[in-house]
Amino acid sequence: MVRKPLTSRVRSASPRSMLRNLARRAAVALATLLVVSALIFAMLRLLPAYPAATSLPANATRHEIAAVRHAMGLDHPWPVQYAAWLGGLVHGDFGQSLHRHRPVARLLRNALPATIELTGSAMVIALVLGVGGGLLLFALRGRRAETALDMVATLGMSLPAFVWGLLFIVVFGVTLNLLPFAGRLAPDLPQPPGAGFLLLDSLRAGRLDIFWSALRHLVMPAFALGIAFAPPIARMLHTSLLRTWEQDYIRQARLRGLSETRLLFAHALRNAAAPSLIVAVRHLGFLLGGSLVVEVIFGDPGIGSLMVGALRHADLPVIEAVGLTYCVMVLVIKALADGLALLLDPRLRRS
Repeated sequence: MVRKPLTSRVRSASPRSMLRNLARRAAVALATLLVVSALIFAMLRLLPAYPAATSLPANATRHEIAAVRHAMGLDHPWPVQYAAWLGGLVHGDFGQSLHRHRPVARLLRNALPATIELTGSAMVIALVLGVGGGLLLFALRGRRAETALDMVATLGMSLPAFVWGLLFIVVFGVTLNLLPFAGRLAPDLPQPPGAGFLLLDSLRAGRLDIFWSALRHLVMPAFALGIAFAPPIARMLHTSLLRTWEQDYIRQARLRGLSETRLLFAHALRNAAAPSLIVAVRHLGFLLGGSLVVEVIFGDPGIGSLMVGALRHADLPVIEAVGLTYCVMVLVIKALADGLALLLDPRLRRS
């Protein structure tokens, strides 16, 4: 019997192994989602708060609170409440907000675009600053300026995003009065029709005045988030460039007479950028966590502000829905990072 070469066996088995890998990852994500939902559900019911009382006046009697608890199903055992909640989630029903008296799904639809726009803008800023910082660190390697720049990167990584936000408000918002620092849009401008993404919706509507106002409101919170997450990208790119610069193909290209600039941008950077891109995508999850506090500081009506308001009023349906939404977004980001790693690194596909 003639045995197939090893490479052909690997190629023929690769699609099946990738499908098994995807199925395993999907099962792990689903199990993670169930565990997180159960933890959120249980922890919120251990808090010393009375959600049923939030929809009643302060002088409500015990009988009135008990009637609301019964209407909300809070007097049933926890497993029954959890099963009813999961059943609603399957049908897209997140329940009714106890404080705002509106469907939670509608509140999420109104708040998500602000968070996605802020996080996406911060990711672009982090990539630009991270790639620029990594290239500058590589260009200054072996010099004293490299140590100084590395200290700046450490400082940027040490200060959390909300500290940068407060600093920007004091300097650029209050002292210099250059940028607005509250909300997403000037109060005298209408919100353009669309999905809630102000930059895209204003351009689609041809309203440059709305676009300019939304952009000015977005600058400080996006930079506060982006600066805090740019240093890890810069350091990863710097390390990858140093490792790539010592490869044999770089030495051979240098012997052929290629300039150092062309070696860097045409060969080394293209191969060293993959780990930095993967790190950048994986940091989107941390950006989402940082956006919660930044949204509150800048009055940005995203899901972070929605969560803080719900915590203030013990609005259980909103807290549960926002917590689960954060979990889903982080799982999606992890899947994107894993897919990007498979796309950029052939060794992972072969394994």
